[in-house]
Amino acid sequence: MDEVEVVVAHSERATLRVGDVFLKVDCDQARIDVEVEAMAMVPVPTPKVLWRKPPVLAIAAVPGTALGRLGEPSTASPAAWASAGAAVRKLHDAPVPPRRGRAGRPVDEVAAELDTECEWLVRNGVLPADLVTHNRRIAEAALRPRTPVFTHGDLQIAHVFVDGDEITGIIDWSEAGHGDALFDLATLTLGHEEHLGDVVAGYGADIDLDLIRAWWSVRSLLVVRWLSEHGFDPFEPGCEVDVLRSQM
Repeated sequence: MDEVEVVVAHSERATLRVGDVFLKVDCDQARIDVEVEAMAMVPVPTPKVLWRKPPVLAIAAVPGTALGRLGEPSTASPAAWASAGAAVRKLHDAPVPPRRGRAGRPVDEVAAELDTECEWLVRNGVLPADLVTHNRRIAEAALRPRTPVFTHGDLQIAHVFVDGDEITGIIDWSEAGHGDALFDLATLTLGHEEHLGDVVAGYGADIDLDLIRAWWSVRSLLVVRWLSEHGFDPFEPGCEVDVLRSQM
């Protein structure tokens, strides 16, 4: 019998793997609704939905291996990273959905959350004030008007699967909707700046790299507290705190 592997688990949701089946348990059925709908719409490979019985969604494993993991060197080829960029461009060129995704949050809302998190990080001595202040200044560039596109919203490299140089599937669509294209590109390359050029080459458009770096600061500042409170360590080598330090 296949063993049950706990892929991720915290107070909001859990994902289990049994053989070639992933079971996603989520207390918020709206997230599952978004995921199922997005996977049916997008022009890129996604997992097959096997069945759904709230609060559980069963999906098939996609072939291949993850493009990489935050905090670890990626063993994927430059061509695989370029293929990821090309897949993201295909997504961004798709018809824009009506729903706002995580990458489309209003600028003033993101700015307010940034200020709250920066104040918390400094007040509680989690990070040095100069590190937080410098990255908050960099982050400001990302808070600008943008033309919305179809975005994944949580395009971590662990959510992109490859076989050789080809993309075999993109998973975890619960944050999908219209939003800022550069948010996706920044999330994909977070902690892997050495592959930014490969992704941009595959994406095939002029990209303001300073805005990518601005989104690196935004994402890292916003998640340090959440990660720490949900059993993850943003201080691991190569992870969010190291990303903030690399911006200095």
